[in-house]
Amino acid sequence: MDIKNRIAKLKDEVIELRRDFHRHPELGFQEFRTAGKVEDYLKGLGIPVKRLANTGVVGLLEGESDGPILLMRADMDALPIQKENDIPYRSVNKGVMHACGHDAHTAMLLVAAKILLEYRSRIRGKIKLLFQPNEETVVEPKGAEVMVREGVLEDPRVDAAMALHIWTPLASGQIGTAAGPVTATLNVFKILVKGKGGHTGFPEQTVDPIIIASSIVQAVQTVQTREISLLKPTIIMFGKIAGGTKSNIVPSQVTLEGSMRYLYGGGEGSEENPEGRLKRIVEGICAAHRARCEFDVHMENRAVINDPQMTELARHTAEEVLGQKGEVLSYFSTAGEDFSEFTERVPGVLCFLGAGNREKETDYPHHNPRFNIDESILPVGVEMHVRSALNYFST
Repeated sequence: MDIKNRIAKLKDEVIELRRDFHRHPELGFQEFRTAGKVEDYLKGLGIPVKRLANTGVVGLLEGESDGPILLMRADMDALPIQKENDIPYRSVNKGVMHACGHDAHTAMLLVAAKILLEYRSRIRGKIKLLFQPNEETVVEPKGAEVMVREGVLEDPRVDAAMALHIWTPLASGQIGTAAGPVTATLNVFKILVKGKGGHTGFPEQTVDPIIIASSIVQAVQTVQTREISLLKPTIIMFGKIAGGTKSNIVPSQVTLEGSMRYLYGGGEGSEENPEGRLKRIVEGICAAHRARCEFDVHMENRAVINDPQMTELARHTAEEVLGQKGEVLSYFSTAGEDFSEFTERVPGVLCFLGAGNREKETDYPHHNPRFNIDESILPVGVEMHVRSALNYFST
């Protein structure tokens, strides 16, 4: 049986699955409909399933002989964004949309499971099909962390892990991956600037936290451009500023929230220590303006570190899948990914599947309200899953 031809016959099925999930997006740990549909599909194939992390689903596909355990992950959750583009399968859930491709991830792994069952004789071991909630960490804790805590890597113990991420920054027909860090460490911070409120007509009687917050936003940019080498990419971004109730009132406090990302060790004691540098600037500016502050930072995701051998397997598979019609790139991203919870514990690899096509208007960035994907790449993703698994068990 030819794998490409078999997948071609299931193209409409994977597209319809993806569109169904796209129509019915659900936020982290609320993926009840999605999880139910995944369970029904796997049970229909005869694959036993169990629930973890409440809305997480794990199916166990057993080969015809003993061997290692491979984990293949697809995330299922959506984002709190109102969709703007007008498509037939537009989200029916107001203020929620699939803006990162998780609907495609789920659909591709389901159809891959159907095909892998037909190749059980070539699977010398078992495949854990992991459908994960809350990768976007809309609420704490992140989905992968909970599933690890509840034993997804045990009974039977997982030996390796693979994941595929739809990626509109890459063109359709491209697949990117690399050994080493391929996503960034992601830290989330919150700064509370405490000033002295009052009347905007008498600003000298106040300690204005708005102008202090403005100084912080500007000054912090020097960390990534003047204090840390440009050869060590560092991103510090503010995503939220909140304060004040009325135009003629100086508020007593302002809150700033943001994130920092980097592709190196970081943390206290490191040469770069972006967290410590950020805190130093914040405290210094507040002291200069007679204000007080509270500073909190926590790590949301560590960098995904691709195992060299698993990466080589994935690159070989990508070349096999794409042939002369595509391009395999050495690629990494400054996005965050909780697949790191798995790659910290077992050898793993994350690949990026290009889905950007300007003519089809699928070149919008992830987390954009007009995000969409080039659905012609869905069979490519299915084939990557199938061949990656078969190649893993043949090594």
